[in-house]
Amino acid sequence: MLSNAWKWYQKSLTVHPVKTQIISSGVLWGIGDVAAQTITHYSTVYNKHPQNPQDGSKEFKINWKRVAITSMFGAGFVGPVGHFWYEALDRFIRHKLQFQPKSLRFVSAKVALDGLICGPLDLLVFFTYMGFSAGKSVSQVKEDVKRDFIPALALEGGVWPLVQIVNFRMLLGSNGSHLSWLWKRRASDGTPFCLLLLQRHL
Repeated sequence: MLSNAWKWYQKSLTVHPVKTQIISSGVLWGIGDVAAQTITHYSTVYNKHPQNPQDGSKEFKINWKRVAITSMFGAGFVGPVGHFWYEALDRFIRHKLQFQPKSLRFVSAKVALDGLICGPLDLLVFFTYMGFSAGKSVSQVKEDVKRDFIPALALEGGVWPLVQIVNFRMLLGSNGSHLSWLWKRRASDGTPFCLLLLQRHL
C-alpha cells in the first residue's frame, strides 16, 4: 500500500510537479505545526509539573488558525519557490560549473549556494510572514526578525549543511531534492522550538 502511494506521488510529481509540491508542502507544514504545538505544550507542561506532567495536559488545544497560516506558507512559498529554486540551482551547477550530479563538488556547491542564498531568504520571509499573520505591526515584526533571525541562521548553519549533504547525495532525483525545515521560531507562549520536515522533490 505504501509502495503504491509512493509511486502515485512520484507520478504526480512528474505530471504536475508544481501543483504536487504546493499541495504536499501545505500538508506537511500543517502537520509540522500540529507536531510543533504538541511538542511545545507537553515540554512546557513537563517543565512546570515535572513530578506529575498530566496536571496540565488537559488544557491543550490545537491552534487551528496557526496551523492554517503555517500551511499557507508551505503551499504559497515553500512549495513553488522551492521547486523552481532547486531546478535552477541544479541547472546552474550542471551547466555553468559543469559538475557531475551527486559528485562531491556538485553536492558541496549545492549545499553552499543553498545555505548562502536560499537559507537566509527563507528565514526572512518566514519570520516576516508569521509576524504579520499574527497581527503584529511593522515595528514589532522588525524586532522579532532582529531578535530571532541571527540565532536561527546560526542554528541552521550549524546543523542544516550536514542534513543537506545526505539529502543531495543520497535522495537526489531527476528534478532535484530538498528538505524543508520549519526553522527555530517562538510559539505563542515564547517557547522556542525546532522541527525538521522531510519534503522530497523527485
